Amino acid sequence: MTWSIIAKDNATGQIGIAVATKFFAVGARVPHIAPAIGGIATQALVNPYYGIDGMKLLRDGRAPREIVETLIAADAGHASRQVHIMDAAGRIAAYTGKDCVDWCGHLEGEGFSIAGNMLAGGRVLDDTAKAYTANAQTPFARRLITAMHAGEKAGGDKRGRQSAALLIYGEEEWPDLDLRVDDHADPLAELERLEAVSRDRWVHFRKFLPSRKNPAGITDRAVIDAGIAAAIESES
Repeated sequence: MTWSIIAKDNATGQIGIAVATKFFAVGARVPHIAPAIGGIATQALVNPYYGIDGMKLLRDGRAPREIVETLIAADAGHASRQVHIMDAAGRIAAYTGKDCVDWCGHLEGEGFSIAGNMLAGGRVLDDTAKAYTANAQTPFARRLITAMHAGEKAGGDKRGRQSAALLIYGEEEWPDLDLRVDDHADPLAELERLEAVSRDRWVHFRKFLPSRKNPAGITDRAVIDAGIAAAIESES
């Protein structure tokens, strides 16, 4: 009842997941990311533990294919599940249970994985992939949203639209961007608006927050405000 893309941005090393569906609060259950390790999207009749347990296995260094096999072996309901995984090295594995609703399937490319179920057709994934590939010079967050828009134009979730989400991690254990549209008539358009708002201040502010390399971060408000102003000016 969902389609999603997992990708790694070679320019920044960021790992991101974008997802959309005709269901409430898709961002609360589908996307899971461990920075510099990989991402998992668990969907269809979602099993949240595919994300929770799968991330533990990714952190342990297990290969995506082995993780998928481990998850479905432990789940008597796996025929109704869909999951796809991409690690930081670009290795991909996916599973679509036989009871997932058509159209359902998976597509992988260089540095990205796309999967969906209960879609208008296979073109949803094809057009999502084409748009992602064609916009290699677009900043990562906007590239993911553009790809999802292309999938929606191809039919998207055949039941309609309700929620969407974008989750991106960089080096830190907190996300660079975590946007959720839980219930909206046009969730991808609203997600796009929120991403634009994030560039007003958040994306410039986050570099001053505590990090593993700089545990205190920057606390001088004058330095923070000047840095944000300079960053905004450089982009204008």
